[in-house]
Amino acid sequence: MTRVLLRILAAVLLLVASAAIGWRVLAPAEQAASAITPYPPEPAPTFGVTGRLNQAPLIVDRRLRVYAAKHQVRADGPVTARTMYTARWSFRRWPAQVSAVVASGATVVTRWSDGRLIALDARTGKVSWRADGPEAPGYAGHRTGAATVWTPPGLRLAGGAVVVTQGQDLSGYALSTGQRLWNITVPAGCADGFTTEGGAYVCATGAYDAVTGRPVSGWPAGPYEPVGCVSFVCPAFRDGSGHGWLAGGAVPRRVAALDAPGSTFAAGVVVATTDAGISVASVDGTRLWERPGMVRVLGGTPATVLVLTPSNTLEGLDARTGVLRYTYPMAYGTDDTHWKPGLYQVFDGYLAMERLSPEAPEDPESPIYYLTLDTVLVTVLPY
Repeated sequence: MTRVLLRILAAVLLLVASAAIGWRVLAPAEQAASAITPYPPEPAPTFGVTGRLNQAPLIVDRRLRVYAAKHQVRADGPVTARTMYTARWSFRRWPAQVSAVVASGATVVTRWSDGRLIALDARTGKVSWRADGPEAPGYAGHRTGAATVWTPPGLRLAGGAVVVTQGQDLSGYALSTGQRLWNITVPAGCADGFTTEGGAYVCATGAYDAVTGRPVSGWPAGPYEPVGCVSFVCPAFRDGSGHGWLAGGAVPRRVAALDAPGSTFAAGVVVATTDAGISVASVDGTRLWERPGMVRVLGGTPATVLVLTPSNTLEGLDARTGVLRYTYPMAYGTDDTHWKPGLYQVFDGYLAMERLSPEAPEDPESPIYYLTLDTVLVTVLPY
């Protein structure tokens, strides 16, 4: 009888111990490691391909690179470092997944699959504020995290507000404090839109003020096609009739030169792609210059239009004259340029781009989808 009792007691203790271990492993947890060194200065002026990384960076405040993994957001620096460095700070949650990451100045806003919005101070990695929002999609960044930081689903910035979308739920939060400013229900089809330089959130069914949530008047009929966007903040759009507009102010400005399908707005000019090359015009429609030969228009810096040639050579063309300001192959060290461009982002004087295998399949999870382990190039762009 004593042996039976001892066996029962041992089994109970084992069960309790297993439960305790399981709780510690599986229970929701949050881990933060703050920066222990001073905030780095902006790097010394340079240009060209400066680094080759295995994850896609979000350039923050021109000083840090922020990355998103499935359960973690972390930062390193300097921006021009040739490879990924030990994390300056990191923030991890479990079992929630990182859904989207955006940044403004030194504030990094993260959205998680359980609906939490958590803003981090980029200088230290410490939490600035927390807010509750609707549940979000899980991590969809694949190996590099590019889709999470360059095309963040359901998370936008405009006019000092953070706009969050999920289904027909649309909410605005103060970027500085996380305070919810407004919440509205929008028509079906407004699930994931874009924001404008003029401070509006725009989706297929309408435009809304990012700070108040009120519908914006004076807009043409949609649905709308964003044009020239950087992190979904867009300087222009085309309306439901295919007419082009600039969106830098509260009321859109009609720009007929943007009517051409596939045309974009970069460096203050309208760039249209033709069978012969690209044609560039001012916003009043005045033809400025042409560049023969098929190229891919990537965007621009304040005075330069950026294009990528079929041989993966980057060209910086003067926005007003078309004069070639600089050109160099998109390669690091002895790398060649025989690859297919993947996702990319032009922001704050930097270009980062995924390199895919020349015969990459459609599935990003395929082991032969990316070119190499360090598949993301970082390039500093001259102003």
